[in-house]
Amino acid sequence: MMAKARSEYVCQNCGSKSPKWIGHCPACNEWNTYVEEIIQREDKRSSSFKKPESIPRKVTDITASKEKRIHSGMNEFNRILGGGIVPGSTILIGGEPGIGKSTLALQLALRMTDRSILYVSGEESAEQIRLRAERIGKLHDKCFILTETFLDTILDHISNLSPEFVIIDSIQTLYTDMIESSPGSVSQIRECASRLLSYAKEYGTPFILIGHITKEGNIAGPKVLEHIVDTVLQFEGDDHHIYRLMRSVKNRYGSTADLGIFEMTGAGLKEVTNPSEILLSNYDEQLSGIAIASTLDGIRPFLIEVQALVSSSVYATPQRSSTGFDLRRLGMLLAVLEKRAGFRLASKDVFLNIAGGLRIFDPAIDLAVIVSVLSSNFDIPVDRKTCFAAEVGLSGEIRPVSRIEQRVSEAEKLGFNKIFISKYINRKITDLSRFKIGIEFVGKAEDVFKRLFD
Repeated sequence: MMAKARSEYVCQNCGSKSPKWIGHCPACNEWNTYVEEIIQREDKRSSSFKKPESIPRKVTDITASKEKRIHSGMNEFNRILGGGIVPGSTILIGGEPGIGKSTLALQLALRMTDRSILYVSGEESAEQIRLRAERIGKLHDKCFILTETFLDTILDHISNLSPEFVIIDSIQTLYTDMIESSPGSVSQIRECASRLLSYAKEYGTPFILIGHITKEGNIAGPKVLEHIVDTVLQFEGDDHHIYRLMRSVKNRYGSTADLGIFEMTGAGLKEVTNPSEILLSNYDEQLSGIAIASTLDGIRPFLIEVQALVSSSVYATPQRSSTGFDLRRLGMLLAVLEKRAGFRLASKDVFLNIAGGLRIFDPAIDLAVIVSVLSSNFDIPVDRKTCFAAEVGLSGEIRPVSRIEQRVSEAEKLGFNKIFISKYINRKITDLSRFKIGIEFVGKAEDVFKRLFD
């Protein structure tokens, strides 16, 4: 028996439903996002997978042992997850087209040689996957490839094969005949993800779901997709740079304040274990306009190179350009230099760049920014073994930043001789006596300039 079909209108941005079409979504305030979807539920599902009924149990009767995590073969990936993949967990990886999501997933499948892996692709043929696999890793006979988009068929193959790990590329290509809307719609994504989640929890099989993103940068589909999975990883990067960043947006089994860095090569993604050594240039001579900042992304410290170029403007309105740093914050720092420190930069063009293609939001690089600007303005190079870690306030004061001990430790580990930090740090809870690196405590922006350029 088949139930009578019914239609409803679903917002493609947030998943809100309405019995009739409306132009403005009251939930997310977007316009023209409601699409009609025909919903038709069967009395019996065609898939052989049946979720057994659960019964209430006393919390005292439930035995909970610490799960032994699965090593993925990639240390950076394990660290982001909190030590490895938890059995029965579902991991959602989102990112721009061509960023390397499928490459990463296939590399995981090829590196886990001790486990049976099922790689389900709805976007590529088996031959295309084989060619890419030969390029990025060593083949093994425990990796199975399935090119299918019908969810019930996929669940049947999973039940018959009983793999220890499943990769779905991508969740937006799957569909089920229980819902008559097209693949990629809110209803299809929600239903397919829910049934995959049920299988993962019941049989303890971890799943990796690859998700497309919208033009706004959000993962396509309903927000409930991010709610039902255990971990959401955001893959970021730029087509013009070789580095890829992976951030943990949600993680039920670990920290979300961590960052993984990968390098895109012809043989796939290569882990960057020490990003500071790669992000710093190895130039032979002293160059003006360069300052090194000690920054944090999540809980991971690393050093980055801030480059500035200041030149006389040929236009009535001077140019202000920034790559990898907030342009409005750059304007604020230039105003501080003009008002509080007396440097005349209003008639000059200022260009700022964060080396390596990274985009940094940490306010601790403020001091490195203004030092690089003045270094270029005076054409006086800053010592290559000096770095900076402090925020600059509107009054020109040098403000303290969080986790200063980690920042100082990273600078010392890379052989720096001196680091400039705020003198207003809490000395009672911060112990810097164990470091051998020279620590310069400064309170005003002009104090830094006197020590560097006088």
